[in-house]
Amino acid sequence: MRISQTFNQHVVKKGNKSLVLETIIACSPISRAETANVTGLNKGTVSSLVSELLEEKLINESGPGKSSGGRRPVMLLFNEVAGYSIGIDLGVNYILGVLTDLKGNIRQEELVKFKDLSYEELKTKLFFMIDSLSSSAPPSPYGIVGIGVGVPGTVNKNGEILLAPNLEWRNIHLKALIEEKYNLPVTIENEANAGAYGEQKFGVGKDSNNIIYVSVGIGIGVGLILNGSLYKGNNGFSGELGHMTIEVNGEKCRCGSEGCWELYASEQALVKNAEQSGIKPSFEDEISLENLMMLAENGDSETIKLFEKIGDYLGVGINNIINIFNPEQVIIGNRIASAEKWLKEPLTNRMLKQTLWFNQKDLKIDFSELSTHSAALGVAAFSVDNFSRSLWSNN
Repeated sequence: MRISQTFNQHVVKKGNKSLVLETIIACSPISRAETANVTGLNKGTVSSLVSELLEEKLINESGPGKSSGGRRPVMLLFNEVAGYSIGIDLGVNYILGVLTDLKGNIRQEELVKFKDLSYEELKTKLFFMIDSLSSSAPPSPYGIVGIGVGVPGTVNKNGEILLAPNLEWRNIHLKALIEEKYNLPVTIENEANAGAYGEQKFGVGKDSNNIIYVSVGIGIGVGLILNGSLYKGNNGFSGELGHMTIEVNGEKCRCGSEGCWELYASEQALVKNAEQSGIKPSFEDEISLENLMMLAENGDSETIKLFEKIGDYLGVGINNIINIFNPEQVIIGNRIASAEKWLKEPLTNRMLKQTLWFNQKDLKIDFSELSTHSAALGVAAFSVDNFSRSLWSNN
């Protein structure tokens, strides 16, 4: 009986401590008395837990705040630099890495672009970036708390990459490799899921509970926030909507199917259409999203039509998703988000014509403000969340 009672007291204390820290993170600077009011805990309990959090260097005290009569209270602040997280967005033709503090502020970032690398070559570049970001982290009580990697493919609940067709990867155990090399907790996640979480936590999705995040790069991935939580499906495979069929007997996709949405509405579709149209940037040999955007900015009507075609096809797929999930908000992110100027009108027109009228009510269509950083910030935040949970399990 005594063991059970002791265990229950321990669980309650951990829960209270987590609540106090979450309150300080959300409301800092905040006094002990205000923390007690917000949490509903008594002042003695709050004072004891605050002392522990100070000792663990998870919070700091700052100068006295305003007084409502009597002694001015000492204010509490979350120590966001108590540790750092590494977030990596591993794309088909780039790796973007960020070092964030515990509040998600980017302290260092690096970008490497490439084309047609083998798995071994890509792994070398990935490790080099992790090494570089790790060495850039300032000294801190907890150091690097975790590494998160977002990948453009299907990831199971154990972090194994089952299929990443645009990378030509199957059954890749990247999580185990990184954990073995760095001896740190590692999170591997589908990059669209990571992007959805990044937008909900740091971007234009902060005020929504039902979000469809459409990540448009070389391929298309979709992350689903439903009822405030990331929806991953029974085995973690939800969101592979870039591979829904929108053209019966359409083009062959790398996934093995035909007529997949990403073949008509992605960066690869844009570049392919430009090549077939004979559009060639005069300032550089290679056709790329950036070069085509320059042409469009300079008023090239043929290039603008290509972007508008992509926008229309994006609307076709998004219309299907809206009719299934009835979200509050659709966010278009990743590299294509920078082309909002030419995509938004045809996308919106397609949806106005085809989306069921009752699903259009209270629906927002936004382009990501985080642009290419949504997934990297999302996986960095997953690592911070895991670190926070580990604090309470170890205490």
